[in-house]
Amino acid sequence: MKTECGIQIGAGSGGSISRREAVQRGLLGGAGLLVGGSLRANDATSARPAKSGAKTTAKAKSVIQVWLWGGACHIDTFDPKPDAGSDYTGPLKNTIATNVDGIRIGEMLPELAKHADKYSLIRSMTHGINGHETAAYMVQTAREPGGREVYPCAGAVVSLFRGHGAGYEGLVPPYIVVTQPQGRFSEAGFLGGRYKPFATGGDPGRTPFVVEGVVAQGISEQRQRDRRDFLKKLNSLEHAMPNDPQLAASNQCEQQAYDLILGDAGKVFDLAQESDDLRGRYGRTTFGQACLLARRLVEKEVPYITINYSGWDTHKGHFQTMQRKLPELDKGLATLLQDLSDHGLLDSTIVWCCGEFGRTPRVQWEAPWNGGRSHFGKVFSVLVAGGGFKGGHVVGSSTDKGEEVKDRPVYPVDLIGSMYELLGIDTTGILPHPQGQVATVLPTAADGAKSGGRLTEIM
Repeated sequence: MKTECGIQIGAGSGGSISRREAVQRGLLGGAGLLVGGSLRANDATSARPAKSGAKTTAKAKSVIQVWLWGGACHIDTFDPKPDAGSDYTGPLKNTIATNVDGIRIGEMLPELAKHADKYSLIRSMTHGINGHETAAYMVQTAREPGGREVYPCAGAVVSLFRGHGAGYEGLVPPYIVVTQPQGRFSEAGFLGGRYKPFATGGDPGRTPFVVEGVVAQGISEQRQRDRRDFLKKLNSLEHAMPNDPQLAASNQCEQQAYDLILGDAGKVFDLAQESDDLRGRYGRTTFGQACLLARRLVEKEVPYITINYSGWDTHKGHFQTMQRKLPELDKGLATLLQDLSDHGLLDSTIVWCCGEFGRTPRVQWEAPWNGGRSHFGKVFSVLVAGGGFKGGHVVGSSTDKGEEVKDRPVYPVDLIGSMYELLGIDTTGILPHPQGQVATVLPTAADGAKSGGRLTEIM
């Protein structure tokens, strides 16, 4: 994890360092700063976004993205087709009524059925791409894949406009992924490493939740403090140059790192502070506890949180997997919506739930798939809630067997653009580019972007 000062904390791939090394560099880095210059990361994208002059009013403060990596099937979840026949429904042929008249969802989502007044369903999401990498890029950036530029995803853009330097003052990074990076595209694109998400690692379903660079298993808080005090005593450079401004900056960054590890900020990751009853309602699973963590991060005003919920790429044994995944999704997401509402946070928090595409409506019963569903980008469903999105509505529809968009196509640019507007981000604004090229927040029709229009019917 990088603090705003540029110190990297944490162990893992991609050039990160251990906690011990981080502290040592905080102490010894001052000498290097005397030679190397500023503590601030030498990043071409450290400039703030260019202003377009447009004024926007924000309804939302934070976003929780529930990323169903691999893609969930709309027929099994939010757009059931009970009359399509078993070649389409498989054993999940029944639907259940929700608490909103006229809206029915898949039979394995009974808890979400109780909360349909809190969310709306987009049943006509489309882009037509069937590759994981390209579809993920499209859904999260609203850009066609294959261009010369790699654009930032929605989380990085929100971090740019709502993170450090734009009103957010928290020590917790402004863009969090729980638990593993999505790994299918470069989230920050040309914005650079400063806007990459901090991936927590670990498993929030376990105690302790070992967060990369923040929580170390087997090392007590007192031992951390003792280590800090010991290193302070060894810091002869600080004593020799007590008024050096660059050493002062280094000390400030060290203080921020320790405040995150030992102070109140890092305690946001301690789910043991929540009641056993609430944790049980979320589900004692990795996904359920990740949803609880997301609510806690929103309380700390973290602008963007992604729950990377994998396991939906069901080419084989689809329905066996759904028997496990759908109850987890149902329990965790339904409790998240209720918990946000109970804490007075739903009105200011956008929740969106989908994957990079859906799954084929027709079940592949033949060998070697034996009851699987493949990639399907032609039409799929998205759940949206909070932050200015109305609840209890359905946008668009698919055909009788869920194979085509029937009416009101919704493209990624429509969804992401609607979220940006609710966040008060000017969609016509300019992103900072390391080579000074003009890069707009969202693509336009002139860029070849397909659009069915903003989701004004639920905003």
